[in-house]
Amino acid sequence: MKRTLSLPGLAYGGDYNPEQWPEEVWAEDVRLMAEAGVNMVSVNIFSWALLEPAEGEYDFSRLDRILDMLYCHGIAADLATPTAAPPAWFFKAHPEALPVDHDGRTLSYGSRQTFCPSSPAYRTAALRIAGELGRRYADHPAVVMWHIHNEYGCHNAECYCDTSAQAFRRWLREKYADDLAALNDAWGTTFWSQWYYDWDEIIPPRATGAVPNPTHQLDWRRFCSDELLSLCKAEREVLAQAAPAVPATTNFMVMYNFDALDYWRWAPELDVVSNDHYLRSTDPESEIDIALSGDLVRSLAGGPWLLMEHSTGAVNWQPVNRAKTPGELRRNALAHVAHGADGIAYFQWRAAKAGAEQWHSAMLPHAGTDSVIWQDVVRLGAELRALGEVRGSTGTAETAIVWDWDARWAMEMPSQPSAALRYLDLVRSWYEPLWRSGVAVDFVRPDADLSAYRLVLAPSLYLVDDAGATNLTSFAERGGTLAVGFHSGAVDENCHVRLGGYPGAFREALGVSTDEYFPLLPEETVGLEGGGTGSLWSERVRATGAQTVSAFTDGPLTGVPAITRHGYGAGTAWYVATLPDPDTLAALLKRASDEAGVAPVRTGIPRGIEAVLRRSPTADYLFLIDHLGLGAEVPVAPDAVELLTATPLTNGTVTVPPGGVAVIREVRG
Repeated sequence: MKRTLSLPGLAYGGDYNPEQWPEEVWAEDVRLMAEAGVNMVSVNIFSWALLEPAEGEYDFSRLDRILDMLYCHGIAADLATPTAAPPAWFFKAHPEALPVDHDGRTLSYGSRQTFCPSSPAYRTAALRIAGELGRRYADHPAVVMWHIHNEYGCHNAECYCDTSAQAFRRWLREKYADDLAALNDAWGTTFWSQWYYDWDEIIPPRATGAVPNPTHQLDWRRFCSDELLSLCKAEREVLAQAAPAVPATTNFMVMYNFDALDYWRWAPELDVVSNDHYLRSTDPESEIDIALSGDLVRSLAGGPWLLMEHSTGAVNWQPVNRAKTPGELRRNALAHVAHGADGIAYFQWRAAKAGAEQWHSAMLPHAGTDSVIWQDVVRLGAELRALGEVRGSTGTAETAIVWDWDARWAMEMPSQPSAALRYLDLVRSWYEPLWRSGVAVDFVRPDADLSAYRLVLAPSLYLVDDAGATNLTSFAERGGTLAVGFHSGAVDENCHVRLGGYPGAFREALGVSTDEYFPLLPEETVGLEGGGTGSLWSERVRATGAQTVSAFTDGPLTGVPAITRHGYGAGTAWYVATLPDPDTLAALLKRASDEAGVAPVRTGIPRGIEAVLRRSPTADYLFLIDHLGLGAEVPVAPDAVELLTATPLTNGTVTVPPGGVAVIREVRG
């Protein structure tokens, strides 16, 4: 049974690193935290070297004072195990624990996460320090949650050393029930003379002269995710033994450029699901990414979650680190709350004056309280307090998008029909028109219970096992509406092509069969009936029962179906054999939504206003976020209240100010 975070209202705070500052600064920190409305901070994330200056020798005096100070000022602690950054003495004693990269280079210590996840020495040291922390602070009144490690896999998701090779072989022997013939069959090792006669012949997919075996690579990605998960679970168990009632979390990175971990496997192991999210300076519409990642994390959590890290302004690790525009800090934070976050936290509380992240923004910037960021931080704290009743409320989606890490890993391997295929780009292209139209979206595994949904979309499901394929097609057969994107269903869980024509696992339900792919060149487009265009992909589709909704109008596939619709059982199955232009794709998804009986969370929402709904047993909470800076009047229930300003809306409308946010409570009957 999962343990819950005991904290009233919404959490607000950030990473707090007082060890980086003279102790006389700490009093100012807690005074300003109170001014900003901070009620929880994450501490101790990178303090291993200070807590354990030599192996087995501990100094907790500084951390004792920090936790006591926080408690005395009414600030809760999310207490971290500092295992993301082992000290230098550890690597001097255990150089074999250093990671080895794909090209065989041993990497040095001197930053963070410079350890091999399979290292026995690292595991022993990490569990030792976690155990010491757990026993010492199990009953400390400030500690409301354990923060295990930090951003697992951020820099060391894969290690190719001999120790990792041994661990990989152990993982494979367990997966394939010690049957080497089963592995050879799954990996297709008759190709290129890759047959293995002994388990010890198997190595990680290190740098080689040609394209590596795809199933070898896929199992390696699965292993790497599981290996880090085993470390997280081991620390969690040590902490649970010491403090059975204290919940545990670790911060995920459901972000655009991180795909190392299968979070469907991770989320059930945590009491509280947390996420880090940072904007990309190259993304002109980053609010879509906030919504997508928030919906995905909410789906992983099965409900509310915590935003553990994001930035008040610029980050420090992109080629150009842009600052946030006026109002953006507030919109970003409240958008995360709209999409299910029950807490908002930043990296970090006080901007560092030294170290690798000295140019990363913070709640208290280098300029101090005489800054726009500080004013925004204080205002946000007051608004989060006003939204305290939203805590615990959930989403309301009748539409689901299928998301699968195996499919993502497999599709982005070398030697695909097109190297331009990017999993998240494809998913986002289908998510965006739903987001713009105000349709609520959950994300699901291929084998998830789909009974709560009317419409299920699989924009990119290159790999799917039989159980997942059957689950999706059965959804349509029972009366649901299923829409499938190109190059889906092509291979099974071992990356073996499903023979007999594409789209493989979905041919029957979709009522189509393809004998040849015709991927498009960069900047190449093809015309579609109805005036739209397709890019990235085309294929020679033959309708075997499906109705052609739109055909290609030029190129070698002129007249060939591009978008089809098929009655299947009591439901409907759509196939989209290209990437339609945004307007065409939006119109297609609108038609599919209408046919499925899916409506936006509110109708009549003006352009540029994001409308998101959270629901409790007694009330609906409607978030209205203006991304275009135009402002709007939006109709609401006559007994509604705008929570940020505590204003009754007796006239049945709410004014969303330009670039602003409104949160409306509507009592449910």
